[in-house]
Amino acid sequence: MSQSSQTEDGRKRRTAKRRGWITIVAFVAPALALFTTLVLAPIIIAMITSFTKWNGYSTSPMEFIGLDNFRRMIGDDVFIGDLAHGGILIVLSLVIQLPMALGLAMLLNQKMRGRAVYRVVFFAPYVLSEVVTAVLFLMVLSPDQGLAMEILDLIGLSGPEQGWLADTSTVMPAVFFVITWKYFGLHMILYLAGRQSIPSELGEAAAIDGAGPWQAFRRVTLPLLGPTIRISIFLSVIGTIQLFDMVWVLTSGGPVNASETMAITMFQYGFRRSEFGYASAISMAMFLLSFIFALGYQRLVMRRDTAGAITTVRDVR
Repeated sequence: MSQSSQTEDGRKRRTAKRRGWITIVAFVAPALALFTTLVLAPIIIAMITSFTKWNGYSTSPMEFIGLDNFRRMIGDDVFIGDLAHGGILIVLSLVIQLPMALGLAMLLNQKMRGRAVYRVVFFAPYVLSEVVTAVLFLMVLSPDQGLAMEILDLIGLSGPEQGWLADTSTVMPAVFFVITWKYFGLHMILYLAGRQSIPSELGEAAAIDGAGPWQAFRRVTLPLLGPTIRISIFLSVIGTIQLFDMVWVLTSGGPVNASETMAITMFQYGFRRSEFGYASAISMAMFLLSFIFALGYQRLVMRRDTAGAITTVRDVR
């Protein structure tokens, strides 16, 4: 091959490579611009603001106060209560909500009449928005002729005089009940999809070996559902850390901060009290909790799910 032909081939390869990079940039640039504008920039602004004392108005100067907002947050009983409320909801979700969703998914995986209808009915609450769900349960849990009170009256029982959402001893169970009603359908569908991905031959082989239904579930189904269960736990924890709109409409964090979450506290200080510096510090605490949990969970728990996966081009050589 002549030198001119080699030069021409090299020019064509460089042109093709350049066009490839232009195509990549053209596709990635809009998404990168949106991510930078809507995600990365707010995080950076909140990080800077968290070290200042600022009321949120452009005419007011920012006063740098270092770590004072974070020291205040650590000593704030309301914020510590927010952490406790989040921990309670997470524990209740792991102990009650997710096992209930798993059991219902196993039940609806069986052959029965109207199985598709039951699946739709149980999944339907997840389709509703958080605000609509909260407004619905404001009526259900109302102390004045609410459905919950009417049912208790029919069976000869009585509920809290002030209502389920106005009593400090019942507000958290009531909030958890609403959250469970709203989200257990999502986890049920996840478990159902995971169960249907398990080959039926494995269950048949276990039955041939003499395993009963419970042994087959414990030794075969449950281990193979491990990746789905781990994703479900991850979604439940992250969602609880960021919980805001449904609790805000239900109780606004009351009574006496008994159902307040970190997001509600951040909203209260930022938009009700005009303490944007302190509100930004709370937002950074939420971000760090979510980020640390996500990294740690991915590293320690979900790593086994991708242990044998192809992650680089070298793996296929």
